[in-house]
Amino acid sequence: MIVLDRCAVSTVDEAGTEHASGHVVVENGRISSVASGPAPRPSESHTYVDASSCLVTPGLINTHHHLYQWATRGLATDATLFEWLTTLYPVWRGLDDTVTHAAASAGLAKLALTGCTLAADHHYVFPSGGGDVFDALVSAGRRIGIRLEAIRGSMDRGESQGGLPPDNLVEETEAALIATERAIGDHHSTADDALVRVAVGPCSPFSVSKELMTGAASLARRHGVRLHTHLAETMDEEEQCLAENGCTPTEYAEQLGWLGPDVWLAHTVHLNGDAVKRLGATSTGSAHCPTSNGRLGTGIAPVRDLLDAGAPVGLGVDGAASNEDGGLVVELRSALYQARQRGGPGALDAREALWMGTMGGARVLGRADSLGSIEPGKVADLAVWDLSGLDHAGIADPVAALVLGAPPPLKLLIVGGEVVVRDGVLLTAPTDELARDLAAASVKLQEAAR
Repeated sequence: MIVLDRCAVSTVDEAGTEHASGHVVVENGRISSVASGPAPRPSESHTYVDASSCLVTPGLINTHHHLYQWATRGLATDATLFEWLTTLYPVWRGLDDTVTHAAASAGLAKLALTGCTLAADHHYVFPSGGGDVFDALVSAGRRIGIRLEAIRGSMDRGESQGGLPPDNLVEETEAALIATERAIGDHHSTADDALVRVAVGPCSPFSVSKELMTGAASLARRHGVRLHTHLAETMDEEEQCLAENGCTPTEYAEQLGWLGPDVWLAHTVHLNGDAVKRLGATSTGSAHCPTSNGRLGTGIAPVRDLLDAGAPVGLGVDGAASNEDGGLVVELRSALYQARQRGGPGALDAREALWMGTMGGARVLGRADSLGSIEPGKVADLAVWDLSGLDHAGIADPVAALVLGAPPPLKLLIVGGEVVVRDGVLLTAPTDELARDLAAASVKLQEAAR
C-alpha cells in the first residue's frame, strides 16, 4: 500500500476532477482512493509519502516511438524525412539484438525519468543475422519496468519495387506475417494490467506492399490486437500516394481496411477536412509527435480539428533519431505550442495537453478502461511531479506549471503500484551502465556502416 498525501491531484477523469490538496491511496497495484483533504492513515503496513508541493497525474503514455533509433541520434540533422531515412537505412542494416536491447533500455529509461508509464514502440527493422531483435525489445521493457505496447513492424517493399528502404533491409511478405503472428503468441497479454502487449505495424505506405497491409490487418483482427502504421507525415508521401494510387494516404488506408477503432496512425500531419472527418467518424487514433515533426520540418498536425471530430489523439515522442531529447513530458508543451501556432491561443489549453498525454493515449492504445486517469479500481500508474523548486515557484496552477514550465523532476513514478523512479533516480537499472552500453551500441552500428 502507498499513501500519497497533501498533494495537488489532476485525475484526468471524464469530469476533469482536480484536488488542490488531496490524496491518492494505492493498494495491490490499483487505485483504491482519490479525494480532497488529508489521507486516512490505514492500520495495515503502508508507505506514507508527504507529497506537498507536488502534483500527481496519471502516468504519461507515449503512443509512438522507435527505441532502436537511440543508437543513431545526431545524424542527418538537417534532412527531410525521406533524406533522413535514406541516410540511416544503411546504418540500421547493422542492427542486432545486442544493439536493440541497449538502445531500447536507454530510451525506456529516459521515458521513465520523464513521467512515462506506457510506451508504444514501433520496431520494423529486422536485418538478416541480427538475432531476435523483437525479444530484445521486450526484455528491455521488462528490465526498465514500464509498460510496453510492442509493435511488430515490417517492410517488404524495397527499392527495386519502388519503395524507399534498400532491398536487403526488407522481409518477404509471408515471412513478415509469420513472424508477426509468432510475436503475438510469444509476448501478447490480454490482462488489463499487462506489462506487454503486441500490436501489428507495417511501417508505412512507401515501404510496404498492399498485400502486407491487408494481410497484417486480417492477422491483427483474427488475434484481437491493434494496428499501427505511419500515415500522412509529409507532402512527399502524399504526392507519391497520389501518383501511385490516385488517392490521398487516408483514402488509401481506408481502401485497405486501415481505418477503425482498432487502428492508430503516427503523425497524421497532412490531412484535409474530409480525412479529419473520416478519422473521427471511424474512431481511428492519431499519435501526435510534435517535436519530431518540428525536427524534420514536416508540418503541424491538425490536432484541434481531430479532437473536435472525435478522433482519439495521443502524444508520441517518435524515434530518437528524429527527437534526440527522447523524453515525454516535453511533448505536452510542444503539442500546446504547435496547436497554437496553427490555430491561435485558444486552440489547445494546458489541461487538454495533459489529457492527450494520459487519457488520450490510453484511448489510442485501447486501454482507457484501466489506464489514463486516477480513479478507484484503475491500475496505479502514477507520476508525482515535484513543483517545489525555482523553475515552478509562484505558478499557482500546478497543471500550467507542469505543461508550460520546465520539465519538473519526479518525486515518484509508480507502475502498477511498483516504484520505478524515486527522487529523480531510476531504481530498475543503473543509468551510468545504460549510457555506456548505448555509447558502445552506437559506435558498433556506425563502424559497421563504414
